Amino acid sequence: MASTAESVPLKKREDDVQVEEEGGKGLAKSLTLFNGVSIIVGCIIGSGIFVSPTGVQKEAGSVGVSLLVWAVAGVFTAIGAYCYAELGTLIKKSGGDYAYIMEAFGPFVAFVRLWIEAIVVRPCTVTIVALTFAIYSLRPFFPDCDPPSGIPELLAILLIVFMTAVNCISVRAATLIQDWFTIAKVVALLMIIATGLGLLVFGGPQHKDSFENLFENTSQDFTKISLAFYAGLFAYSGWNFLNFIVEELQNPKRNLPLAIAISITTCTVIYTLTNVALYTAISPDEMLESPAVAVLFANKLYGKFAFIMPLCVSISTIGSANGVIFTSSRLFYSGAREGQMPIVLTMINKNTRTPIPAVVLTGLLSIMYLVMSKNVYQLINYIQISYWLAIGTAILALFYLRKKMPNAPRPIKVNLIWPTIFLAGCIALVIIPIVAAPRDTMIGLMIMLSAVPVYVIFIAWKNKPKFVNSFVEWATELTQKLFMVVDDNKQD
Repeated sequence: MASTAESVPLKKREDDVQVEEEGGKGLAKSLTLFNGVSIIVGCIIGSGIFVSPTGVQKEAGSVGVSLLVWAVAGVFTAIGAYCYAELGTLIKKSGGDYAYIMEAFGPFVAFVRLWIEAIVVRPCTVTIVALTFAIYSLRPFFPDCDPPSGIPELLAILLIVFMTAVNCISVRAATLIQDWFTIAKVVALLMIIATGLGLLVFGGPQHKDSFENLFENTSQDFTKISLAFYAGLFAYSGWNFLNFIVEELQNPKRNLPLAIAISITTCTVIYTLTNVALYTAISPDEMLESPAVAVLFANKLYGKFAFIMPLCVSISTIGSANGVIFTSSRLFYSGAREGQMPIVLTMINKNTRTPIPAVVLTGLLSIMYLVMSKNVYQLINYIQISYWLAIGTAILALFYLRKKMPNAPRPIKVNLIWPTIFLAGCIALVIIPIVAAPRDTMIGLMIMLSAVPVYVIFIAWKNKPKFVNSFVEWATELTQKLFMVVDDNKQD
């Protein structure tokens, strides 16, 4: 009887989702299996694969360990995504691990996760991707020198504004961009792979030099190997993004696990083969000297057509920025629906069926970080510890929900050995930075704990002065009129 009673909240959630589907309320279920695959692949394959090889090689020390890191990082994220598939089909709410932590551990722990992800991680990620787009887009016009100061930042802002506008206007337009630009970036990487493998099979002995004595110069410091793994995982960031929009996915019981399996396998194979291809033209020493390894690869092999590579990187980053904005706005939407963000962020435009206020806020935060900080890369490093703490907490939620809701329907029920392995990896990814970079770790923890006063003042404090509530109501009405949005639960 106790377990049945504990399963009621899940049943209520399922009924709510069904009502939304039948009544035409909420976010439309417009995402197909192909859309789901393209969102994950599009979010994962961004600027990371074009810049991370240098970091992996630097810490690994040898070509053999570097390639192993890329393959193992893919397997590790696949295990995590498999665990998330159980959570995503059990708790059919957008918001990803935020929703799972809310269900398992309550509002405070969930808010800490929401704060660090929505306010810092996602906007900074958009900023980095947009800056990467700007730098590579300008490279053909300034082949031998840096562009004038301020031009890359301006171009990055224009990209953020454009992607924000697209995601406000139409879910269909956003998913079309995601689909086509995902195809384009995969084609670009396949071009590198085909060129490299062709050189490996038909080229001269100089193209095989990097693969002789594969494990020579391997780092003997375990911390360095771990940091190489860390750098590889950065390139796989985005593996769990589809769980943030599960409410918009058609037939999630079937399509969520399929999309995860197809996309993670695709990315792992592409990433590993891309690095094999890069080593056919670039020596390990050359890779350490050039963070833009794909451009160096093109300059060596494509001659006057080398401009194709900066163009491909630009295309890749456009798709990545679009995917992050698309999923980030749904995170705000989920937080607001739980009462942990302003209610206006739950509101959607009746014509476009998009959460315009949430999309706009994501874009504005991204621009703010771009304007205020010239070193967002370091900021992202600071919050990595909180990122893996949150992922580990979500996996703990899986164990907790197995106990709390033992009889709840689970279309996907993973063997507990997999979340155990993944949780152990998350713990290692939290502990290693404490040893390797204690200063950055402390800053990251301080950023994460900044959520505590925000929670106390704006959420836990119920008896606020009347003028505060009046201001919130005025701002909400103004936003409604500006974007023509309504509370999706009160459209009738």
